[in-house]
Amino acid sequence: MTGPDRIGEATPEYIRPSPLLTYDDYCHIPPGHQRYELIGGAVRVVPSPSVSHQRVSKRLLVPLIQWIEGHGLGEVYSAPLDVVLSEYDVVQPDLVYVSKDRSSIIKEANIWGAPDLVVEILSPGTARWDQGLKRQLYARFGVRELWLVDPQARSIEVATLKDGALLTSQVHCVGAILSSPLLPGFALDVERVFA
Repeated sequence: MTGPDRIGEATPEYIRPSPLLTYDDYCHIPPGHQRYELIGGAVRVVPSPSVSHQRVSKRLLVPLIQWIEGHGLGEVYSAPLDVVLSEYDVVQPDLVYVSKDRSSIIKEANIWGAPDLVVEILSPGTARWDQGLKRQLYARFGVRELWLVDPQARSIEVATLKDGALLTSQVHCVGAILSSPLLPGFALDVERVFA
């Protein structure tokens, strides 16, 4: 590569099609090098994550798997994996947890319904999208807990579903130990996530 190191985590705006696209239309997008999400019947290109994004993802994935699966609570998955919230809404969160009691939503091809926990790792190009529209979408379909992981601020916001909204219950910064209302007893040193 002769040019500068380019990070492609910018998210283009999208135009809502008419008629709206469905999950069936989404499944017929020709395979290629792009990943997609379907939000409100509109296709959105999901940019390839950066190395630092993947590093943070890995540092969250391993302890979550060890705690959740080690205690027989359910399963943890990482992107890319389709989470089908409705016929018109298909997302690919960075990490998801589905509890054992709700394991029936785990299908061979996807997760068909709202996971218990969704983790989104923010980047400059996706932060506004993840904090706004996707947060509302997750709340509408019943995701019980959302973590918004901000590598620039070196913080993790924990939002809990209450009265149909994902409300911030805690913001953990470097030096703090992350805890989760959804996972009593789980503890994670935030500094290790961003080291």
